[in-house]
Amino acid sequence: MMVNFFNHPQGSDEWHEARRGVITGSRFRDARDKLKSGHPSKACLDYARDLARERLGGSAPSKPQSAAMRVGTEQEPVARARYEAKTGYMVEEVGFFSTADGLFGGSVDGLIDEDGVLEIKTMVSSDTLFTAVAEHDLSAYRDQCLGYLWLLGRKWVDLVLWCPDLKHMVIHRIERDEEAIEALESDMLAFAKKVDEYEFALSMALAANEHNQLEPA
Repeated sequence: MMVNFFNHPQGSDEWHEARRGVITGSRFRDARDKLKSGHPSKACLDYARDLARERLGGSAPSKPQSAAMRVGTEQEPVARARYEAKTGYMVEEVGFFSTADGLFGGSVDGLIDEDGVLEIKTMVSSDTLFTAVAEHDLSAYRDQCLGYLWLLGRKWVDLVLWCPDLKHMVIHRIERDEEAIEALESDMLAFAKKVDEYEFALSMALAANEHNQLEPA
């Protein structure tokens, strides 16, 4: 799959613009989220509506950067350097990427040789620490990692769990799983159609409202 890389600083205006309307890896889990009935969850539908709004030139409500997000951003280069020292790999830093059609994308924390991807998660909250490190539950990150393997055509992701206060790092290698990737791709294409439907509905509503405003009183 052809992808384009944009080496804009994370959080910059250019970075946000490159992500506008793109279904991003960090939100793949939301895009696949379903109710017990099998219908899309509120998180899924809200994300689809936000993307439709962005594609028509609008701006979805932005979430203020939390303390955990700030720490994660600050610790990323520290974790990357420690990972390199621990594994002997040299990590190529890259920016945001998107598919040639601009439909899907993501911000990976690095590429490794020809086959690997680096994804760093800083364990800021105790809940995250115990869930991922103590209980070995990586479900919160699996869709994102599989998505990178799907879009970038690579073979594995090293998911790094970095605990800066404990000076502790755990590395989980997630190998390419074709069956899981096919299921992910199917769900993501279905979600993309949902975004298209919302984009069309909103564009029609905006056009109708503009026409009505031009009608003589």
